[in-house]
Amino acid sequence: MRCVFCAIRDGRLPAITLAEDERAFAVLDINPINDGHTLVIPRTHAETIFDIAEEDVVAAIRLARRVAAGIRNGLRPDGLNMLQNNGAAAFQSVPHFHLHLIPRWDDDGKGFTWDLVPGNPNRMLEMADRIRAAL
Repeated sequence: MRCVFCAIRDGRLPAITLAEDERAFAVLDINPINDGHTLVIPRTHAETIFDIAEEDVVAAIRLARRVAAGIRNGLRPDGLNMLQNNGAAAFQSVPHFHLHLIPRWDDDGKGFTWDLVPGNPNRMLEMADRIRAAL
């Protein structure tokens, strides 16, 4: 397995670590969207949310919450995006589940908008039925 996050976890690649515990660690992103852009990574390798153990998701969220508070108190951003991507279609670039914590400032010039288009009520009900049936 050639996973960059596993290599960081094992000390084979350098990273600037902000926090860690027995199940997850948080490092600064080497390609930051904004200053303070942090990745929260479970220690156990799992590619996506569909593969990861529930306890590892919980650990990652717990550490993300702690680090987000540090970002808020240390950098004083106006907001913060927490993102998690699954698969190439969702722009996942490293196949190891991870969370992005991206500090945002009102004047940072970074966009992140979706055009809001009302959903078709019949289509929404159909999607709800399909998802519920698969749960």
